Amino acid sequence: MKKTLPLVVCFVSGAMMFIVYFLSHPIAEAISLTIPLYWQIVFAFTLLIGVIGYVKNNVDSISRGNDSLFRIVGLIGFAAMPLVALIWGIGAESPFMWIFENVQAPMQATVFSLLAFFVVSASFRGFRARSVPATILLVTAMIVLLSRTPLGDAFHWLPDWADWIRNYPSMSARRAILVGIGLGSLTTSLRVIVGIERTWLGGQR
Repeated sequence: MKKTLPLVVCFVSGAMMFIVYFLSHPIAEAISLTIPLYWQIVFAFTLLIGVIGYVKNNVDSISRGNDSLFRIVGLIGFAAMPLVALIWGIGAESPFMWIFENVQAPMQATVFSLLAFFVVSASFRGFRARSVPATILLVTAMIVLLSRTPLGDAFHWLPDWADWIRNYPSMSARRAILVGIGLGSLTTSLRVIVGIERTWLGGQR
């Protein structure tokens, strides 16, 4: 029963989604209007699970002495933000917005700014003209990058070449990748719905 009930729920839910997207019967329309109401309930429970998991993982790490200071700061911020919002609201001049704009937003900007160094490092390794495909990749990347700079205004052929690259070679590669992703997602979904793939239950197949 511990695994049978989740499998039944998964099968019924998956079958309902297939009915919605692949049939034009009035039942499919009724299901499409009803499912969003239950999505809100599912989202609420997933949020609750995320909160419990976050607190549990941090408490366990603090008890083991792993990055205790950072974990404590994270838990303090986790508890302070909803309390501040409940007490003073979330208006433009509220403490909640001040914390968001002066603490959280700068931290997010710092994390995203670190990605630039990883991009530069990956580009340096990937754009080495050691072979013909690598040379083509390097030349293509340079054309696309330079078309977004002031050189694109000076050399009018650069934006045209970059648009051609994005609309034809790049688009064909993206479509092939998306087709593969779609087929893989469909196959995996069918395996999960019919109960062949059961690793999501926490065990082996």
